Amino acid sequence: MHDSGKGISRNEKPASSRVNWNDARAFLAVARLGTLSGAASTLGVGVATLARRIERLETTMKVPLFVRQQSGYRLTAEGEALVPRAEALEAAGNAFASGVEDGSSMRGRVGLATAENLATRLILPALQTFRERYPGLAIDLVTDISTANLHRRDADLAIRMVKPERGNVSFRRLGTLGYGLYASADYLARRGAESEADGFDDDAFITWNERQAHLPAAQWVARILQGRVPALTTTSLHTQVVAASAGLGLAVLPHLIARDTGLVCLDADLGVEQDIYLVIQTDLSRAPRVRALADFLGELVIDHRERLEAPGH
Repeated sequence: MHDSGKGISRNEKPASSRVNWNDARAFLAVARLGTLSGAASTLGVGVATLARRIERLETTMKVPLFVRQQSGYRLTAEGEALVPRAEALEAAGNAFASGVEDGSSMRGRVGLATAENLATRLILPALQTFRERYPGLAIDLVTDISTANLHRRDADLAIRMVKPERGNVSFRRLGTLGYGLYASADYLARRGAESEADGFDDDAFITWNERQAHLPAAQWVARILQGRVPALTTTSLHTQVVAASAGLGLAVLPHLIARDTGLVCLDADLGVEQDIYLVIQTDLSRAPRVRALADFLGELVIDHRERLEAPGH
């Protein structure tokens, strides 16, 4: 009996179940950039070629990897699960091709979540050095870390002041963010020696509002006030620095933020230190693009430990 012509003939080999490396590269590029045009430009291929590679990979994997939308391509749950495996292939391919990691040839995007103060005062001023080392890597910076979630892939890695207690993440402690009690010279002149001798009974304090009452700095001020109402509450460190500089009262601020503002440090050791952690989604911890940024940030924090831990002189 002969085959009807449909399906696979006896003289043909079935399609390979092995993933073609070019298809895996296409998948990673679309997953990272979210559009066929952007991924095609990054890989130096045509949009039609890229689309065929994605379709071929989906056929090989026997699952849909993307949801096609007008705005671009969004990973399915199956696609999300495939990303770490594809990145492992990428790492192996890079190692095989060069034997040594070549920063100039690395491509892709890396999502970083961190606090606004660390981003503006520490990371962004140093980021050009990273860009020169890895010109093909783009950084997606998220500073609203209260809503950023590594498990939702809002970011690939994070620099946090809270130790992770759960989830499939890897982390290590990098250093300490030190805090001190700060005020303007004008406020201290009005405060006088008599108020200083009496402690903080007559002092005005600038602190966090109720939503941030759990923060160590806010808790320190609450212990000092013992039920008294603070002069001003805010929702950001920037506004606290401006308020303290305007002479509105005393504020508990990170040394990193307060240095070079002209504020005077009354007490450099309040016991309000916060540990700084590098947190990476475990499945991505060996991905070259993520590892490159993680190593850079780790070195950056360690190199600036004095700025982070102590007041300026």
